[in-house]
Amino acid sequence: MKVIEGKTEKRKRKKSFLLRFAVLVFSIYVLVLLIQQQSVISAKKQQLSAVNQQIQIQEIKNEELKDDVGKGNSAYMEKTAREELGYSKPGERVYVNIAGK
Repeated sequence: MKVIEGKTEKRKRKKSFLLRFAVLVFSIYVLVLLIQQQSVISAKKQQLSAVNQQIQIQEIKNEELKDDVGKGNSAYMEKTAREELGYSKPGERVYVNIAGK
């Protein structure tokens, strides 16, 4: 009977060791996943703040444009016509710098 009890104890110890090892490996795996997720979250927060800053800048530009158009600001319309559409006033000569400087 002593021999059977010795084998049973060895099996229990072996199972206990395997269980502890499995729990340790799983814990390490979960810890690594959490660290990776935190780094992803940090990167996404930085992207979000950059995009929010761009949105604020664009909203300011939009408000300025709305004010210019709402006032009937002819300077804005003239600037847009000249730069984007290539228009000029009657009798006016437009010179283009082909040197690119």
